[in-house]
Amino acid sequence: MATYYNDNTIIYLNGEFVKAAEAKMDFYSQSLHYGYSVFEGIRSYKTVNGKTKIFKEIEHFKRLKNSAVAINMPYHWSADQLIDATYEVLKRNNLQDAYIRPVVYAPANMKFDVNENSFIIIEAWEMQPFLGEKLLRVMTSSFQRPNPKGFKIQAKAAGHYVNSILASQEAKANGYDEALLPDMNNNVAEAPGANLFYEKDGKLFTPALGNILPGITRATVLEICDKMNIEVEERFFTIEVLKQADAAFFCGTAAEVIGFESLDDYRFPLNWTESVSKQIQSAYKDLVVEKDLTPAKQARTKKIIPI
Repeated sequence: MATYYNDNTIIYLNGEFVKAAEAKMDFYSQSLHYGYSVFEGIRSYKTVNGKTKIFKEIEHFKRLKNSAVAINMPYHWSADQLIDATYEVLKRNNLQDAYIRPVVYAPANMKFDVNENSFIIIEAWEMQPFLGEKLLRVMTSSFQRPNPKGFKIQAKAAGHYVNSILASQEAKANGYDEALLPDMNNNVAEAPGANLFYEKDGKLFTPALGNILPGITRATVLEICDKMNIEVEERFFTIEVLKQADAAFFCGTAAEVIGFESLDDYRFPLNWTESVSKQIQSAYKDLVVEKDLTPAKQARTKKIIPI
């Protein structure tokens, strides 16, 4: 089993920095019993200047708040407060390249009433790309993404991820690296924990919003495409259309940008190293460590601190 903390690991818990091994929560929490919580997956990187930078920290903590509000969880923290706390967690644990997990969770409540308060925890640990660095063998899942008429699909809510766990476990039990889930209309949706793009004749396509989590890395890929003058289109499409693509990739904070080798019995024909998708992967890796920023831009970047 993976080890995420030790006896010296420090976390942020409800305004205090405490040892992870000594932290406590209420076992009657509505979050434990019903999956009623929201979270973010964030990464920090050691930049080319040797300093620590949380990537897209404002966007992530804005989404954390929006997720909580969407599912009626009280939320009373500012983004600046939580960003400062996160940098302190990194500093106290001597981390630079890290995965960061803030969670907003509920108090004891066996009813379905709205709570008067929420709690927050921020944890961080070292983690390699979530899906590895080799091209992926992907399986079309028998599970669908939750119907947005039944869930606040734009919220990064813990309960939604039972669907993700089931789909990913199914794929791995069948000898694949990861799953690809359709939506309720049998259009391509996303991976259990990442969005998807495919490439055809040098142009990129990605599922339109509505039935997927609007990923921050997805938005970053769209920004990279705009900067690099790569044509990209957001639209609904089927698995059959995807199996006519030249290349494809997943993208997410945990996974970063990772290409496909195959989908079910279809092997993507374009050599990954020669694809536009590979250019996106390389541009993303440069962006998160600020390799493409000028010194003037680096100096203006918010909250870069040494460790």
